[in-house]
Amino acid sequence: MKVQVDEARCQGHTLCAMIAPHVFELDDVDGHSSPISADVPAGAEDKVREAAGSCPEQAISIS
Repeated sequence: MKVQVDEARCQGHTLCAMIAPHVFELDDVDGHSSPISADVPAGAEDKVREAAGSCPEQAISIS
């Protein structure tokens, strides 16, 4: 499974990093999110799906 964050859509709500802190990191300047790695670690798939579904801007895509 792979994950990515659309930087243009992300508004820095931080929900993804709260739900899956081992998958998403936040920018120190504006709080925008990015995946630590495009490859989702084994066992984190459900949390990544939850984070994607919780994103108010629908900025997270999974493939």
